[in-house]
Amino acid sequence: MNKTKMLLTAAALLFLAVPGFSQRKWAVVKDRILTPWAEQVDPKAPLPEYPRPQMERLKNWKNLNGLWSYAITPKDQPEPARYEGDILVPFAVESALSGVARTVGKDSVLWYKNTVSVPPAMRGKEVLLHFGAVDWRAEVFVNGKPAGIHEGGFDPFSFNITSLLQKGAAQEIKVKVWDPTDDGPQPRGKQVKKPEGIWYTPVTGIWQTVWLEAVPKTHIVSTRQTPDIDAQQLELKADIAAAAAGDMLKITVFDNGRQVAQQQLPAAETAVIKLKDQKLWSPESPFLYDLHISLLRNNKVIDQVKSYFAMRKISMVKDSKGIQRMHLNNKFLFQYGPLDQGWWPDGLYTPPTEAAMIYDIDKLHDMGCNMIRKHIKVEPARYYAYCDRKGMLLWQDMPSGDLGNGWEQRPGVLDKGSDRPRTPESEGYYRKEWERIMAVLHNYPSIVVWTPFNEAWGQFKTAEITEWTLKMDPSRLVNSASGGNFEPTGHMVDLHNYPHPAMPRPDLFGTERILVLGEFGGLGWPVQGHLWDAGKRNWGYQNFKNADELFARYEKFAARMLELIPLGLSAAVYTQTTDVEGEVNGYMTYDRKLMKMPVEKLRVLHKRFYDQALVK
Repeated sequence: MNKTKMLLTAAALLFLAVPGFSQRKWAVVKDRILTPWAEQVDPKAPLPEYPRPQMERLKNWKNLNGLWSYAITPKDQPEPARYEGDILVPFAVESALSGVARTVGKDSVLWYKNTVSVPPAMRGKEVLLHFGAVDWRAEVFVNGKPAGIHEGGFDPFSFNITSLLQKGAAQEIKVKVWDPTDDGPQPRGKQVKKPEGIWYTPVTGIWQTVWLEAVPKTHIVSTRQTPDIDAQQLELKADIAAAAAGDMLKITVFDNGRQVAQQQLPAAETAVIKLKDQKLWSPESPFLYDLHISLLRNNKVIDQVKSYFAMRKISMVKDSKGIQRMHLNNKFLFQYGPLDQGWWPDGLYTPPTEAAMIYDIDKLHDMGCNMIRKHIKVEPARYYAYCDRKGMLLWQDMPSGDLGNGWEQRPGVLDKGSDRPRTPESEGYYRKEWERIMAVLHNYPSIVVWTPFNEAWGQFKTAEITEWTLKMDPSRLVNSASGGNFEPTGHMVDLHNYPHPAMPRPDLFGTERILVLGEFGGLGWPVQGHLWDAGKRNWGYQNFKNADELFARYEKFAARMLELIPLGLSAAVYTQTTDVEGEVNGYMTYDRKLMKMPVEKLRVLHKRFYDQALVK
């Protein structure tokens, strides 16, 4: 063998020895409909974007999405000696984009394994292993040693793995996941082991980005940013790890690159930043201030993050007729948009690409919707950040769990039902995850409403949970029970009525609570070639045969809405953004390949709602 060939052979062997490299196989499972973005998924770098836009450290992080090894084993057995194949992270194992498309269930566990390379620049710092979301119980090991356990399917978490790293670049990460879906009492949204009707496919395992981050020992863990437009100020509190006496925060605010405010204070204190000539955030003008936060020790920067904030206010105010109205920035703004499940035929909980996620929001914006009700699911952080930039208002549901119905509803009237009893374990799961969800989403100005319960699905201690929610975040409105057991608490009375629009009675509820129509519509059109399962019942609350029939009915609903707004209606939520599995009542088909109603005509109809709200 000549010298050149010997060098090439050595180089090839060295390349093959790099941790994590192998001739791995992955393909989208083709037994279901797919979105146009499925073919754009890169198995070497799926969803490569920086995952935490509200607190950026862009220099020293590494995305770990990609092909990992996986195995499914009985719950009572140890880790398998041999893994079964490859799975594409961060797509749930049941999804087509995972390359696996298998169910797990309560009697089995899902194992992940990957060997990753920790960059030299991370050495000498604290190394954090972040997970955007794992459904449901995740037990993490690094180099065979336990890193930590997290329970909760919708909130991000991280472990400091510095002490677990071994010499050299290569580090082994394993994750053991157990998810009982609807056989357990934990929050799980619309997932069920036997999907049908309004209940969908289980989501098990990693379904948001996994990533490494290197930080100094003393670093900024999180911030809590709350605007007050009446006082023209922003309150900011930082959580600091390993803080020392004398540490300082330096906070600088920018308006399109121009510094407009700065404050330096002890790191343990809450900053109150005054803003002259404040620019307010709204759907018409979604202005965002840039924010640089530096942690100083002896006047030297030891950590720094970039963020942003908006000046906006959501409140409840009586109009001239004594009816409570929902105000944005001290003015009545009628809010209208869809119930949004956030599901994908190829990725289930996870959009195939960032462009796919953005498409849904942009399309709703083009239709003239100014609000989205994020229904019993929590999205990746980049979803909320894009809504902030776009000016899309969000109502955020707490994902349901431990379901049951103890309610009764008649058109125009909400009847108090009975709360469902929960075990201490079930209540603990709910409280722990709801508190973490609200904390991690607090800084997104697009979120204006929290919804603890939906349609009495696992609803319990309604008044107590609502008051607890109000206390945790006094800066937003609370819709205590969307379409569920009504209690005289929170800011809203929320009626669900299918298919036609209706509203809670102003004479009974209007002087004490905001009147909203939390769900209506559900007009269905099963479009052949775009169905999740053409052989099953594909349904809406009222089905149509073509686009013209569907839009004609929607126009009649819009006309009725114009009558309800002057009577006291402050917001309405149409079901829904897209078809989802067996439901065919979306503005779009599930694969996003067909708009069922013309976008421009919808925009004209919806603009009339906002114009009507301005008429005094």
